[in-house]
Amino acid sequence: MALALGALSACDREKREFEAPQAAATAPKLRQSSIQAGQPQPDAPAAAPDMPSTPYRYEDNAYAVSQGKRLYRWYNCSSCHAPGGGGDWGPALSDDKWIYGSDPENIFATIAQGRPNGMPSFGGHIPEDQIWQLVAYVRSLSGQLRKDVEPGRGDALQASPPEAARPTEPVHPAPPVTGTER
Repeated sequence: MALALGALSACDREKREFEAPQAAATAPKLRQSSIQAGQPQPDAPAAAPDMPSTPYRYEDNAYAVSQGKRLYRWYNCSSCHAPGGGGDWGPALSDDKWIYGSDPENIFATIAQGRPNGMPSFGGHIPEDQIWQLVAYVRSLSGQLRKDVEPGRGDALQASPPEAARPTEPVHPAPPVTGTER
């Protein structure tokens, strides 16, 4: 009986969401960067709902985190942030220093709205559910997720250990943004 109960509690970790993806991506009200992926799209009207309009529900789902890892590779995030999130042109995603905060909502805003000095705005170009999957994977790069949810192996020959083998980095609150940071 105890074994059956243990097996049932683990089912949610691997649950795959099979509902149809969002038909169209929504643009953010405000873009922090004029750089956009693909063809430029206008901002949403002022009466549009605040971003995001879908809830964050992927942090405890191993399948969603692995999808985020796939999207990280597909959207070429590694060209700026390095394959393991170690940082290159863009800031490192595998440490405890987060310029705009490490909360899921802050990471979502960074991906959707972009940031000054190089981070493109992906809002309106990719669906919100994919942005949330990217958020979950990015949080796994610094060890902020449970070990049984993080991807357990690398998909390529990488020198860095898989996400589940990395130590958890302490997260410090983001300093107030004054507009003078680079």
